[in-house]
Amino acid sequence: MPDNIYDALRESHERQRSLCRKLLRSPPHTERRIALFTDLRIELAAHAAAEERFLYAPILMHDAGLDSSRHALHEHHELDEIVEDMQTVDKAGAGWMAKARKLSKKVHHHLHEEETKFFQVSGKLLGAAQKDQLAKQYRRDYARMRRSLED
Repeated sequence: MPDNIYDALRESHERQRSLCRKLLRSPPHTERRIALFTDLRIELAAHAAAEERFLYAPILMHDAGLDSSRHALHEHHELDEIVEDMQTVDKAGAGWMAKARKLSKKVHHHLHEEETKFFQVSGKLLGAAQKDQLAKQYRRDYARMRRSLED
């Protein structure tokens, strides 16, 4: 069975959930915490960019997809703001961990909402061939974004 856009997105969603869990368990004053945060930051950014281009943008072309796409874009923006805020705060402090918990909660909320609501709305608007093509485009752009952000 061919890979579709939802299969591709769920892979990144699972990585995001795992990185959030590991980050919240990471000990303060360690390179591991910094590495996990960096991995999560890159994963979120690469995923969001590719997802916005190859799922949200096509759904925005449909009247029935406007509200859900706008809401999802807004949540991506909120995640970006939390990550940006976390980059300027001492990663060993309690304030940083409070922000990490907020980020994790927001990531989990967004992923759950996307998988239980947005995927259903968009699934009705996209054809099977389009879902397969979007998966290829998403994977290519996601990989390119990861390479770019890792440099």
